[in-house]
Amino acid sequence: MTSEMQEIAITEENPLLPGQSDPGKEAEIAARILLNKGQEHSIETPNGLLHVTLHATGNTRRPAILTIHDVGMESKSCFSTLFNFEEMQEIVKNFTVVHVDIPGQEEGAADYPAGYQYPNMDQISDMLPAVLQYFNFRTVIGVGVGAGAYILSKFTISKPDVVEGLVLINVDMNARGWMDWAAHKLSNLTSSLSDQILNHLFSQEEISANTELIQSHKERIIKAPNLNNIELFWKSYLGLGDLNIDRNNSFKCPVMLVVGDQAPHEDAVVECNSKLDPTTTSFLKMADAGGMPQLTQPSKLTEAFKYFIQGMGYMASSCMTRLSRSRTTSLSSSFSMEGSRSRSRTLSQGSLGGQFPPSPSHSTEMSC
Repeated sequence: MTSEMQEIAITEENPLLPGQSDPGKEAEIAARILLNKGQEHSIETPNGLLHVTLHATGNTRRPAILTIHDVGMESKSCFSTLFNFEEMQEIVKNFTVVHVDIPGQEEGAADYPAGYQYPNMDQISDMLPAVLQYFNFRTVIGVGVGAGAYILSKFTISKPDVVEGLVLINVDMNARGWMDWAAHKLSNLTSSLSDQILNHLFSQEEISANTELIQSHKERIIKAPNLNNIELFWKSYLGLGDLNIDRNNSFKCPVMLVVGDQAPHEDAVVECNSKLDPTTTSFLKMADAGGMPQLTQPSKLTEAFKYFIQGMGYMASSCMTRLSRSRTTSLSSSFSMEGSRSRSRTLSQGSLGGQFPPSPSHSTEMSC
C-alpha cells in the first residue's frame, strides 16, 4: 500500500496572483498573432525572386493552400478579405496557407530598372516548384484569381502530381485573338494604365457605380511606388498563350470554377467550364458578386470552398459553419451529361450533406 502511494505524484497548482500573467496564455496569443501576420520569405527561383507569406499550422499531413493574386493587386489586397473572414478560420486553422506575390508586385517592392526583362506567364509558372521545394510541400491546393488562376492552371498542367485541387476565379485560358489585340492597342491610346486594369478587375456596372471598392483600387494603383512593375506584369498577362485545354487534355485534379454574374470574365469562365472534364469540375456563378467575389462575397465563397475541400476528403467530419446552418436559401443546381441530356433540380444546403461529392459523376453548376 505504501509503495503504491509513493508512486503517485501530486502537483500543487498555485493560482495566479492578481496582476500575474499566464505564460501559457501569452504564448498562445503570441502564436496566434504570428500565424495571422504570417512569416515573409524571399525565395530564389530560376527566373528571379518571389516574395511569399507563410501562415503555418504545423499540419504536414494535408496539402498547403497556395494562392496567387491577379494583375493590379498583391496577395494582401487580393486575399486578406477572404482569408480573414470569420467563417474561413475553420479552414485556415487546419491548413498551411502560403500567399505568393508575383515578382515585383508585393507591398514595398522597388521598381525594376529600365530595360529589365520581366518574366512571361510561362516563366512565372516555372517559379512555383521552387516554393514547394523551399517549404518541403508535397502537394498543394491552388487558389488563383485572374492572372493568378492562369498561372496556377499552367503549373498544374506541367506538375499534375503535386496539385490536389484547383479553385480558379475569373480564369481565362485562351490567348488573345487579333481583335483583342487591336482593342488593347486602342485602349492604350485612350485609357490610363489604372483604367485598363480596373476594366480587367471589375465590370462596367461596378465601375460606373464608382463604389468605395473601385475608388480604393484605382487610388492604390495610381499611387503605387512600383507602378512600372505593375505595368510589366500587365503586359506579361496580355501576352499569355492558349493552354489548349479540352475534355481529352484536362486537369487531373478536382477543379472549382468561380465567377460573378456581373464579372467581365463570365464568358471566358463559361467557355473554360465547357472544356473541362465534367466528372471533376464544379462551376459556381455567384449572384451580385461582380468581378471580385473574394472581396464582395467572402461568405458564399468560403462556404463553397469548404464544400470543395470536404469533397476532396479533408475536414469531412467537420461540423457545418454557422453560415451554413443559418442559411435558408437554396442553391440552384443543374447537372449535365455531355451536352443535350440534362436535368435540373434545386438542392437545399442540408441535402448537400455539407460537402461536394468526392467523386462526382457529372459537372455541377451552381448559382447562389
